[in-house]
Amino acid sequence: MSEIKPYCHQVQYYETDMMGVAHHSNYIRWMEEARIDFMEQLGFPYRSMEAEGVFSPVTKVSCEYKHSCTFGDRITVSVSVESFSAVTMVIRYMMRDGQDTIVCTGTSEHTFLNREGRFVRLRKKMPGFCAAIEAMMDRDEKQ
Repeated sequence: MSEIKPYCHQVQYYETDMMGVAHHSNYIRWMEEARIDFMEQLGFPYRSMEAEGVFSPVTKVSCEYKHSCTFGDRITVSVSVESFSAVTMVIRYMMRDGQDTIVCTGTSEHTFLNREGRFVRLRKKMPGFCAAIEAMMDRDEKQ
């Protein structure tokens, strides 16, 4: 598996408020965009997980705003897996602007459910996904 590249988002005009600053709610959206991109880079697009009958709703999200973003800023969002178990995963996000200033850090917690809303045991249902996440976590731990 190749290294996961940070996701890049350019702040759009409609994402800013009257002061020209990106509205705080957009950072959560950028986290979701980065998470979807991360899953694709990992080789397990979210759409294919859904096709397998596995859904991953957000159960908790947090953001720490460090520095404001404005229209036109290019924000890179680095994604890493903080913790992973058979039924939950916590993803960590680090957002930086073009000057490499940290603008936001955050986490999102996810659970894995089937169409009926029951927990899915991923090690049984998607062993390749589990192996890819664990290999990435091992690599990140060694760095």
